[in-house]
Amino acid sequence: MILEHAILPVVPGREAAFEAAFAEARSIIAGMPGFVDLTLSRSIETPNAYLLLVHWERLEDHDPGFRGAPEYGRWRELLHGFYEPFPVVEHFRGVVEVGPRRDAA
Repeated sequence: MILEHAILPVVPGREAAFEAAFAEARSIIAGMPGFVDLTLSRSIETPNAYLLLVHWERLEDHDPGFRGAPEYGRWRELLHGFYEPFPVVEHFRGVVEVGPRRDAA
């Protein structure tokens, strides 16, 4: 599994509009082949910065898969106008994973 990571620097003052647009855009990415799940988190220290984490089955499912799909045009139309500067996207493979803490009975 591949983890896509992007810090999304939203133009200050446009956060609510970005979140509304993302609510629409999430169904686009969720319907793509190889999509597993995503989380979008907002920074506490920098409220106009968002962390997007997307799990893909394979790197190719994201690029060229999603980025080359016709649906990507709508994703771009909904979201790309909010970023300044444009985000850097990186992909990661897991090395260590620790599950949730379980208290002893």
